[in-house]
Amino acid sequence: MEDPLARDDVDPATDSVDPFDRFIGRLYRAGLALPSGGFRAWALQQLRQCIPFDAAIWGTGTVRTMRFHTCSIIDLPGDFPQRLEATHAINPIVPALLRQLGRPVDMQSVLDDERFFSSDIYRRTFAPYGIQRILSTGHVDARSGLYSLVSLYRFDRGRPFSSDEHARQARVMFHLFNAASHAFFLHLSRATSERPIESAAAAVDRTGALHEVMPRFVELLDEHFPHRLAHELPFELPPPGETRVIDGLCIRTEPFDELRCVYLWQAGPLDRLTRREREIVYAIAHGLSFKQAAKRIGIAPSTVANHLYRVYRKLGVYSRSALAGLVYPGSQ
Repeated sequence: MEDPLARDDVDPATDSVDPFDRFIGRLYRAGLALPSGGFRAWALQQLRQCIPFDAAIWGTGTVRTMRFHTCSIIDLPGDFPQRLEATHAINPIVPALLRQLGRPVDMQSVLDDERFFSSDIYRRTFAPYGIQRILSTGHVDARSGLYSLVSLYRFDRGRPFSSDEHARQARVMFHLFNAASHAFFLHLSRATSERPIESAAAAVDRTGALHEVMPRFVELLDEHFPHRLAHELPFELPPPGETRVIDGLCIRTEPFDELRCVYLWQAGPLDRLTRREREIVYAIAHGLSFKQAAKRIGIAPSTVANHLYRVYRKLGVYSRSALAGLVYPGSQ
């Protein structure tokens, strides 16, 4: 993939910035410069300049299933992720990764070469693809149930990963995972409509499994559904474009590529209104008469009056000024 930030490269002879710091800065700047879904492959290629490797995989899934729902691979056949998942029960690096989340694990530290190169996991999973050396880092978000894995591979048995390369991978993983989430939500903010400014977002698939999630989204779930299961949403999703209020929390969904984006925000007084009622409230709060509001919205003035009567009862207000105070707090 072509580097979209190639033009911001600097002359190494005059640049005093740590190359790794520059790499991390590029990760966060690349979000909208790359096509949606292209960040991970690009980021792995950039990482190659800091830690040389021959192939790599970056997968994300849920702890409950330990299956990838999003996966990017570099210089490996397309069936490799399925082979890796199918043999994870006999892969000795998996429990080591779960014990040392966020820290690199080298297969050499789990099995010495003699045992590894004679093992079933090597013969079944790595040997068919020429993989000889493995350096992996796992991350689990206990509150969302999401896990991520980045594994770097070398095809030359005589080139083990060095302690310095272990340290480099440890240094970059936090930023790699966070920059990927940042890039996803940047694209999301461009692609979806009617997102409340104060909302938090997550992306789910057809089963309701989380794919990406903002920290604030998880905080709202914990606050309103303290006994929920980490790996699934504690409510049924409304149809795309519809907003529902459940236990004081507004929930809205919109399509995004093959996923659905879920928005959450604390319900306020206006969130108890229907879309048509909100249209009328905003028109009246802007000072329009019943006739002017009816013309703007495309309904009869009597319909405006009827809706406004119901709005007053729902919100417990009885004047235009009180209504405007709800729409624009502090305006009274």
